[in-house]
Amino acid sequence: MPPRAKITKDMVIDAAFEIAREAGAENINARTVSKKLNCSTQPVMYHFATIEELKRVVYEKADGFHSSYLMNVEEQSEDFMLGIGLNYIRFAIEEPHLFRFLFQSGYVAENSLLEMTDSEELKPLLAAMQEAIRVDEKQMKEVFLTIALFAHGYASIIANNSFEYDETVVSVHLERAYRGAILVSQEESK
Repeated sequence: MPPRAKITKDMVIDAAFEIAREAGAENINARTVSKKLNCSTQPVMYHFATIEELKRVVYEKADGFHSSYLMNVEEQSEDFMLGIGLNYIRFAIEEPHLFRFLFQSGYVAENSLLEMTDSEELKPLLAAMQEAIRVDEKQMKEVFLTIALFAHGYASIIANNSFEYDETVVSVHLERAYRGAILVSQEESK
């Protein structure tokens, strides 16, 4: 009889991540993960003392996946921010379970949008956007908050199946919000 395959911690995380993508994070439990791995629940609970601990690690993996998805924008131009905003909305369409896990489950580390703009994870994104539209850091945070709120509103409605996505309409609205935020920021700096 061949030896049993060893179930690693990464295998458990990957299986739980796939469950979150396919069925929602609320369906992550020892039984569903072990079924996905074709093993008993023992390896799952060996690597994670609680399912809550596993969900937190899966949340981190989902957050990294989401960040990579957002940054997949054609070019570093003035429209870079618009591309990120559209990617945020597309993510909600293509990955609704992960979107809800990341932004509607209570696992987010920050308590406010202002805390989010100061997070280490967001600094590379804000720096790239700041360079693309040539504004100072304070102005960039204001522009980001405007677009983030606008894009999140659209994405939330879409992820919860309340709105049909029309990229042309969404792009026009997002661009208007973006350009308006830049204009206001520039006027305030005079």
